[in-house]
Amino acid sequence: MNRNNFKTAILLAALGGLCLGIGAFWGQQGLIIGLVIGLVFVGGSYWFSDTVAIKAARAVPVSEAQMPQYYEIVRDLTTRAKMPMPRLYVSPAAQPNAFATGRNPRHAVVAVTTGLAGILNDRELAAVLAHELTHVRNRDILTSSVAASIAMGITFLARMAAWSSLFMGGLGGGGRRNNDENILGFLAMIILAPLAATMLQLALSRSREYEADRDGARLIGDGEPLASALQKLDSASRRVPMAVPREMAGLFIVNPLAGRRVSFAKWFSDHPPTEERIARLRSNQWAHRF
Repeated sequence: MNRNNFKTAILLAALGGLCLGIGAFWGQQGLIIGLVIGLVFVGGSYWFSDTVAIKAARAVPVSEAQMPQYYEIVRDLTTRAKMPMPRLYVSPAAQPNAFATGRNPRHAVVAVTTGLAGILNDRELAAVLAHELTHVRNRDILTSSVAASIAMGITFLARMAAWSSLFMGGLGGGGRRNNDENILGFLAMIILAPLAATMLQLALSRSREYEADRDGARLIGDGEPLASALQKLDSASRRVPMAVPREMAGLFIVNPLAGRRVSFAKWFSDHPPTEERIARLRSNQWAHRF
């Protein structure tokens, strides 16, 4: 827990610093504005990161009467793991997928898509939910949710800065050479700031997936159901599109944007290779008591 809290603090500081960097292009006044915006994003993402993720996935709360199997599986798993029951949501997306969010186990949300139940059997569904609950138990969801929220904010700031510079007619005087240098620096900033935010997210996300796979398998006592589920979900995610912001993709159990053709996609993936996750689950690496 201490290690994850430390990671979160480092991530918040680094991403907040990017807000300052954007503001610095407008001098001292811009730096102050960047500081204020950075504090708002950092504080707001801590308290409202679950709301941001839920809205991005268009998820809605679901009752036990509506989805009794969903509640039954989660209640059984949380009892085994000695965890509080999270709030349960469902997203209307056809792509089979799932995610967890929230700042701690007592304020956690687990969400599944409508396409999930139709492709998995009961054991596979339990394994996917065990994976997500492990994220909650390990407090991974705070780090990933906060990172996603701030990265979205930085991308928004960079785009707003680009539009404002167009409407304001560039970045001011000071001679043609200086103005050209300012413009080049500004263009580099609006491209590199969102990229830097993404890379900071990736630096912390991949190892957490391996840990959640391992601990989820321990929770149900078998690695095969999750391995089988990942195989199905990875294949489906490449065929069935899902509209979520790029910054939120790391919250899901498999990459919801896997079907998009992107150059250097492996470099910018929030998830480790599915084949490697499956191989680890089908080995004995996870197999000792939870």
